[in-house]
Order: sequence, then structure tokens, then C-alpha cells
Amino acid sequence: MSTIRARLFLVLVVLCGLLTVAGAPPATAATPASPSDSLWFDGTPLTVQNGRFTDGQGREVVLRGYNVSGETKLEENGGLPFASVADARRSATALRALGGGNAVRFLLSWAHAEPARGRVDTAYLAAVTEQMRAFLDAGIRVYPDFHQDLYSRHLFNTGSWYTGDGAPEWAVDAGSYPKESCGICLFWGQNITQNAAVQKAQYDFWHNSYGLQDAFLATARTAMAYLRQHLTDDEFAGVVGFDPYNEPHAGSYDSGQTSRTWERDLLWPFYVKFRARMDAAGWQDKPAFLEPNLFWNANISTQKQEGGLLDAGTLGPRYVFNTHFYDQKAISGILMWGKAADGQYASDFGTVRDRASAAGTAAVVSEFGHPLSGTVSDKAPTVLKAMYQALDSRVPGASWWTNPAASGPVLSGSQWQWDLYNGRHHELMNGNPGKVLTSGDAWNDEDLSAVKLDDSGNATLRQDARLLDRVYPSATAGSTLAFTYEDRSRDGSATLTWNPVPSSLPNVARLVGSGQYGLLVWRSGSGTAPTELHLPASFPTSATTVVSDLGTAYAPPAYTAQTPVGVAPEPGGTGSRRLLLTDADSGVLHYALVTNGATAPSADLLSAAGSELASWAKAHF
Repeated sequence: MSTIRARLFLVLVVLCGLLTVAGAPPATAATPASPSDSLWFDGTPLTVQNGRFTDGQGREVVLRGYNVSGETKLEENGGLPFASVADARRSATALRALGGGNAVRFLLSWAHAEPARGRVDTAYLAAVTEQMRAFLDAGIRVYPDFHQDLYSRHLFNTGSWYTGDGAPEWAVDAGSYPKESCGICLFWGQNITQNAAVQKAQYDFWHNSYGLQDAFLATARTAMAYLRQHLTDDEFAGVVGFDPYNEPHAGSYDSGQTSRTWERDLLWPFYVKFRARMDAAGWQDKPAFLEPNLFWNANISTQKQEGGLLDAGTLGPRYVFNTHFYDQKAISGILMWGKAADGQYASDFGTVRDRASAAGTAAVVSEFGHPLSGTVSDKAPTVLKAMYQALDSRVPGASWWTNPAASGPVLSGSQWQWDLYNGRHHELMNGNPGKVLTSGDAWNDEDLSAVKLDDSGNATLRQDARLLDRVYPSATAGSTLAFTYEDRSRDGSATLTWNPVPSSLPNVARLVGSGQYGLLVWRSGSGTAPTELHLPASFPTSATTVVSDLGTAYAPPAYTAQTPVGVAPEPGGTGSRRLLLTDADSGVLHYALVTNGATAPSADLLSAAGSELASWAKAHF
């Protein structure tokens, strides 16, 4: 549910081939292990270890991508993200190649999975499986989510201004809920606290009235078992875990109950039950992605409710701390008149890091975003840049170079959203043929999709590619100590540079120039698989420069096990690429700067920049 928390506020108010690799043999082409461009270290299942996602090679993995998609909330394609498998494949290829994603949160519909009580629709699950397979085949990891907003569309009448998604019609019929009405509401999210039907339905679910929760858990188990049985072992390895319930909220609290005790007494027991269903369905080795009370990290004080699964103890490797973040102040149009700036969300995302660390597990921000049309859409370029910046590091750009060791872990995240049909929908709102929605996301006036189809049917980005297709450490062989990425994305005609290379590193600054750059610092582990950084399309191999203690390269060669700095395709055959950095030690500090700012830099410049970075790393780590 993409903008809900903000809206609730309104209740209250070149030389191709030139190479200089230190100590490296001549480049030779690597032979892919399969037509999908996989290499020997690709494709292992992820687990949670030491508070990080970890692959079978012991590398720390960062998941970046999008929610696929809000189309699931609509009826036009029967609760599926796509009208066809072909569309799913087209979307997956574009997401990988244009959006730089390696993971998706894949939305499912309870209403369509269990249209009649006790009867699971295997045809729906079969279609889900085939569409999910399109992303797995493209090398994209998946974590499914049984999505709901405002509990169910079946709570709303055909003439309503709003709609919901989630629970099936029979679940609503069981409750005999009052006629829905939001009263004086300007935005859909107000229904959570003002619509008695929504409140009562949510309350009933958490109290298992009419056996609603039991029915949901049974369907979830059947769905997970179906996926396990109908995906191959290799495909299932790409499924990271499961998000049991989108943005949980009590509906209303019992007498004397607080948001924190509700989490302890009702939400956490539900998650324990869901975890048991995962185990029974063959998902024993995959974590549950647990969301706390949706208001736990609201950035408006009057909206915030104590939570964050504070009384669940140490979650450990069988659970992931899963949260959302939207800038309520920015979306309100009232509390933040200007635009976001450097470090805007460092504290908010720092709170996510701290909560996950205290819970002893990994974190993922499974929804974040900002409207791309409407009165506050002018803030989107800066808001999204600041959110990605905060995912990368908890240190603002202005102080990153002087305090990199405070960066914290690189957070995984899924932007809301990736809707191939944005602006081309044909949704009968609440089944009303007189209210056909076509614009935006076709759901409660939202418009947040990063992608759309052009008139030729090709996927095209609606946001600056420099913002979305980013350098990030997709797999780190050891422990990540610090990371930053200056995307130089644009706000209209203005280029946003929040993390310039400081004048104290003049040769690094000269090498980067006006280009984009990323810098990763890590301590090597005991494995033999390389560290990987995603290379955006704006980093063609022929214009990419790498300066690392492992080697220095302009136009890096193709990866081999003997090449410390090399480039290879990412799995999936979508044309996306990665930088591979191979060390042969354990417990040793390493660093790598990658930039597209240089044009055939001289050996002297590369050497001088390398010396500056070596001194900088030694001083700060």
C-alpha cells in the first residue's frame, strides 16, 4: 500500500580494450555455465546469517528491485500481475535491463486464490507460478506477498470513491459489516481509521472471528506447497522467502490494548502460525518477511505508534524484519514545502537498520516511493534519490568521505512499483461499468509506477534511469564496511550531486569528473566467489574505470577466475552486466571505486588515484 501513511496525515490536517590491471594476466573470455549467463557461483538459495542475506558462497547479498505489481490489486487481469506470461517475461527483462533490479516482491491475491471458502483455485496458482517463473528465468529473485489494502474490495459499494483488495467476498459476507463510509475523507488511506467496515473487518481477522485467519493460513500453506511442487529446485532456489501480510493494522484496539501489545498478543502469534505453515509446505529453509504495525515508523509524530515487533525477542535467521517507508510530510504537500535534500532519510532508514540489528536479522524496505503525478510529484526526483541514498548508507553524502565507517549495512529494498500497464488500464472500479479507470495505477488515484509501455508496446522508464539503474553491491565476498553511490540523477534540468569527491582527493576527483561513481569497502571472507557490483547501462564496459587495491582497469576485461577485476553478464540473458572483483585472502580490507567519468585515463592518473584511495581507506578503516 504505497502512499497510505502520508495520506493518513490529512485526517489531522574511449579507448576500447585499453587495460591496466595490476598483476593480472591478459583477459580471456569466460564461458558461461549455461545459456542464461550463469557462472559457477550463481543461483544458490539465500539464507540469513549474521544479520545479512547470504548466498551459498557465504557472500552478503543485497536485494534491489520493485513490487510486481499493483495490477494484482485490480480485477481486470483476475488478480494476477500480468495479462499473460509473455507480458511477465517482457516486464522481467525490462526490470533487469532498464531498472537494474535483481529481486521483486511478487504480489498475490487471497481473493483469487480462495474464491470460495475451502476451495483453492489451482488454475490461479498455476498462472501465478508461470508468471513468477518469468522473473526467476531472468535471474531475478522473488519473494511473494499476500497483499491487502483496506482489507477487501468487497467491503466497498459500486458507487464508492474508494476500493480495497485482499480478502475474498465470502470472508466479507461472513462478517455482516456495516455499510462502508469514510465520512469526510480526501484520500483513500483515511479509510483505515475512519471507515467502520474496514476497521471491523481487520479486527475480525486478527481475532480469527468466523475462522477467517485459519482459512487464510490454510490457503497460504496450499499456495506455498503448490509453488514448491511446481517450480524446479533451481527455480525454487531463487525464491527468497514469503511476506505473510501487507501493512498489518489492528483495525481497532481492545480496551487497554496498545499498538505494542497488539503486536505482541495478536500479530506475532499470527506470524508464528504462518511460519509453521511455511515449514509444512516445504519452505523450512526460507525466512518469513515480517511486517510490524504499519505506523511504527511514521515520520509524522501524531501518526506514529509504538511498534517494530519489540516484544518478539531475537527473530533470528527464520525471519526478516520487513518494513515500508513513505515520506508522509512530502506527500502531504503541507508539512514539507520544499524538496528532499542530502541525508533527508538517513535517520529514518537508520532506525530500520537498528531495529533489524536488535532483532538479530536482516532488513528489507519492501515498499518505498513517491507519486509521479499530482500536486506533490515535483518532489519525486529528490525524494527517491534521498531514499536510495539512505538504503546505500546511513551517512549523508556531505559527511560520507570523512565518516565512511558509520555507513552501516547496505539495505535491501523494493520500490513501489513496476506496473507495465500504467496509464493503460481498463478497470471497472468496484465492478461498476460506469467507472472505468484507465489512468495512472487505476487504483484509488495512485500513480507510482516506474515503468510504462510506449505506443510501440516497449517498456520505458517514467523516472530518470540514472536514479533507478544504480551501482550497488549485489554480492559481497566477506563483510561490507561502507558503500556509497553518487548517481547524479536529475531534477528537471538540474543534476543532483550530493556526494562529490572531496578536494582532499584531487586525483580521484579528476578521475570521476562529472560522472557517476560508486565506492565499496569490504573485508574479505573465506570463500572463493568474487564480489559483485551491478553495472548500470550508463556504465558500458568501454567507458568504465575501476580503481581497487585488487587491480586498476579502464575498460575491464571479461571475467575469469584469474582476473581480479572483470566484467560478466548477469544471469538471465537480459543483457545486464556486473563487475566482478576477486580476492584470494581472508580478513583483509579491500576497496573498489567504479566510475564512468573518465575517458581513457592515463596510467599516471590511475596510479595517483589508487594511492589516494589506499591512504584514505587506511585512515578510516
